[in-house]
Amino acid sequence: MKTFGLLAGVLVLSAVLACAPAPDEGFKLIHVGDLVAMRTSTETPATVLDANGTDFRAREGVIPGAILLSSYGKYDVATELPAGKDTRLVFYCADSH
Repeated sequence: MKTFGLLAGVLVLSAVLACAPAPDEGFKLIHVGDLVAMRTSTETPATVLDANGTDFRAREGVIPGAILLSSYGKYDVATELPAGKDTRLVFYCADSH
């Protein structure tokens, strides 16, 4: 009986793990050197998008050439992001909380 309970637990755990959402594929943390290389690439240069608020930008500055999003969470994708679906996008913001 204990074996059956253990087997049932393993099967339930396996099912839960199989149904878990996949990690955000294509997203990764980059560093300054990575961004420099991406922006100067002749193959697919990156577009940098600033998701900070205006008060933070005034205090801390902006990466030169970055597109300033209207909001970090509620911006208009159609008008604020590049039209090309193959464009490499680099979003940045600060956690000032």
